[in-house]
Amino acid sequence: MRPIEYIGAAPVKKKRRSSFGGWLLVAFAVALGGFFLRPLIPFLRAQTELTSPANVRESITTLESDGDFGSRLAAAALERTQAQVNYDGSYFKIDFPNGDIAPNRGKAEDLIVRAYRSLEIDLQVDVHADLRENFYSYPQIFGSKGPDTNIDHRRVQNLQRFFTRNGQVLGVSQDSQDYGFGDIVIWQLLDGNKHIGIVVPGPGAKKTEKWVVHNIGNGPQWEKKLFDYSIKGHYRYGE
Repeated sequence: MRPIEYIGAAPVKKKRRSSFGGWLLVAFAVALGGFFLRPLIPFLRAQTELTSPANVRESITTLESDGDFGSRLAAAALERTQAQVNYDGSYFKIDFPNGDIAPNRGKAEDLIVRAYRSLEIDLQVDVHADLRENFYSYPQIFGSKGPDTNIDHRRVQNLQRFFTRNGQVLGVSQDSQDYGFGDIVIWQLLDGNKHIGIVVPGPGAKKTEKWVVHNIGNGPQWEKKLFDYSIKGHYRYGE
């Protein structure tokens, strides 16, 4: 047999594509990000200094000296900001009463429960007692067939219903003077989810301002965010 002769253009070896352009784009993106973020650095540094452990301790001492329940609850909430907590909204089986998930885990509702527990009020017990007797008065949106001491007090909708039924229901406004230290505030976020926090004083020279302690995903935070979200509930509960 005669070999078949190839007729056509000579094969051309592919050239290796240079990665220089890709690295150039990465460098440009980093530089652009730095340009826009640079003005925020002083603000973030100032925010960190404002909420320093020293300012936390100063505010706690002042609140505890006031003696009233709301101030003591606000102090307990500020104490929570010193804990390292990874956000975790998972379902856990826990003890009853005085049940809790691991102390380094939690969500917004766990912050509220832990703050109240430090003042010897167990919302796990209180919510369960009320929900057990009034199950159908509570939101029927979780698919629950009955009370569940593992999770009922860890749902903001249940806490809102509990505070509505058993606490003092206060007006919702955009005036900070209408909010007291230790008040419970429930918001609706832009994604439609509910969120909960405790009103506390601002740090240092801002101590007359109304700030909040909450956990919206980065652990317990002391922030000036009372009016950053749509307020859907305002309550006082305790002595």
